Amino acid sequence: MKQIQKIQSYCKQLRLPSIADRAVVLADQAAAEGISYLEFTTRLLQAEMAHREQRTLQRKLKEAMLPLRHQLELFDCSRVQGVSPALLAQLKELGWVDQLMNLVIMGPSGVGKTLLSAGLCHHAIQSGYTAYFRSMDQLMSTLVRKDNSRAASVEYRRLIKADLIVIDDIMMVDPDMKRANAFFHFINALYEKASIVITTNKSPKHWVEKLGDEVLTAAVLDRILHHAEVIKLSGESLRSINRKERMQVL
Repeated sequence: MKQIQKIQSYCKQLRLPSIADRAVVLADQAAAEGISYLEFTTRLLQAEMAHREQRTLQRKLKEAMLPLRHQLELFDCSRVQGVSPALLAQLKELGWVDQLMNLVIMGPSGVGKTLLSAGLCHHAIQSGYTAYFRSMDQLMSTLVRKDNSRAASVEYRRLIKADLIVIDDIMMVDPDMKRANAFFHFINALYEKASIVITTNKSPKHWVEKLGDEVLTAAVLDRILHHAEVIKLSGESLRSINRKERMQVL
């Protein structure tokens, strides 16, 4: 028992929690299998690495702030026009993230823009990328407060170091020159350094209505659309379909 306590104490000082938790179990397995000391050591370190990778994944998922429905398998191509199974498979390969390409996902309310973008964000995180999901309102709050709030400043530095940023519903922002300028500088900071996914119910030519300045909007569009694929979704609202299906059951 004293030996186990020593191991746990050493692991605590060295910050090796998984080895501390699994040392006894792995030692018993090693004795039963008659493996070498090197194989036993390898298993100990593999257990620690797996534990750390899982903790990192959980932290990334928490910081991503994904919506409740974010599993890509929930996106049903048969119910939406604009994304074929082949295109979805291609998007899941994430080559567009490696190439620093952007996606603009357009369509009316309820067709799955948020689900698709959140699903790609979640898939990217699981694949080892650093990705964040933010509504336009959340993003603008960070951008206008980053110089006066430590929390907003930390959030801003985190976002501009990402591999992928999802901005959900770009039209959900009041026209304001200060906000429009802040948004331009944010997009400029990410330009050709990260991939951006934008969801919108309006075509880019209508964005000036919200950003409020044609020159500024043109500059934003130039950076977003320079290396971008535009995906246009259409069809009946998935929320409406789900509501009808529930009513049929009742």
